[in-house]
Amino acid sequence: MVNRLIKTEADYEQALSRIEALMDAEPGTPEADELELLATLVEMYEDVHYPVNMPDPIDAIRFRMEQAGLRQQDLVPYIGSRSKVSEVLNRKRPLTLSMMRGLHRGLGIPAEVLLQETGAEFPKSMPDIQWDRFPVTEMAKRGWIPGIKGFREKAEELIRYFIDQAGGLDALPQPLLRQSVQGRVNAKTDSHAVFAWCLRLVVLANEYPLETSFSKERLTKSVLRDIARLSYFQDGPLLAKEYLNKQGIHFFVVPHLPKTYLDGGAMLLPNGRAIVGMTLRYDREDNFWFCLLHELAHLARHLSPDCRIIIDDMDLRKQEKTSPDSIEKEADALASDALIPKKYQEELSTDMVPSRAKILSLADKLKVSPVIVAGRVRFIRNNYSILKNIVGQGHIRHLFPEYRQESC
Repeated sequence: MVNRLIKTEADYEQALSRIEALMDAEPGTPEADELELLATLVEMYEDVHYPVNMPDPIDAIRFRMEQAGLRQQDLVPYIGSRSKVSEVLNRKRPLTLSMMRGLHRGLGIPAEVLLQETGAEFPKSMPDIQWDRFPVTEMAKRGWIPGIKGFREKAEELIRYFIDQAGGLDALPQPLLRQSVQGRVNAKTDSHAVFAWCLRLVVLANEYPLETSFSKERLTKSVLRDIARLSYFQDGPLLAKEYLNKQGIHFFVVPHLPKTYLDGGAMLLPNGRAIVGMTLRYDREDNFWFCLLHELAHLARHLSPDCRIIIDDMDLRKQEKTSPDSIEKEADALASDALIPKKYQEELSTDMVPSRAKILSLADKLKVSPVIVAGRVRFIRNNYSILKNIVGQGHIRHLFPEYRQESC
């Protein structure tokens, strides 16, 4: 009698022989119990050494069609079009998750057969996401997602892969999934493109971890002022990045995606990590420094477990005829005061446009770049045709090689 695990082929053959001898055992007898035990042991051995190959998905579809008397056109509701059905059945087009779900619902083909994984189930649906709205072409071009054949149709699979790179949904600020991100958000903004841009920031934060943890208490007015003074140096933007990293704040340059209308954004992740991202949409020093300080002000005052992400289109700041919401108004004030303290701002509010000499003198007194002062004058007067040669046009992007890499 074999009453132990079957480990060898000899044990297996012996068990089969004994099972054959016990096939007529009466229920409730010791022989019947032995038969049941042996059958279980044999099944366990066969699962390991003689696994049954999972049916091929296309073979499974054809088998189901034959069973139900279906024609190729009957599969259109599940696969998409007659040409797609033909290509799938002839193995010229891969099945997508959307197709698999349709075939599972309509033809009853098990998910594990379609996914080719024992016990597999389809990923949970995300009702707030429309997979085909993501700019997958641009994302593939930049190398954020694999540029595989038919990637447009595999948008769901690729974006799920991208989300996994970011640590999964639990690692992301939930407003990203509800199209309710706060900040200066352009009415023409595509929420899915913004989602992709923010996801890229989180992926980069995972790739480049910081040694220091973020603490909001350390991001004081004096620290914001110290960061503003880094504009005094030619490589100030790079020094600012280093300074922020040492404060536990991730800083990344990720060019904007089509229909995002973004200059920058700030995020506080569920794990406590802080991220500031900028697009360098306008390659100007004055824009860079104001946007950076504005996002840091959000990080210092406004981001919390109840508000984990704020994005900004700074063009809207020029167009606002009434006061912006209180959060944006406070961030503007903190950024402005860090760059140019209030007592000096009045000097720039006179009717006369200050001379170049006066701008350089005030900048030197404040130990900031002259672009800061010139940018403030242009904004106060809402006249962007003046002082063009003092705002550092074309002086930022070349400092960040990742701008070119991310734009490829």
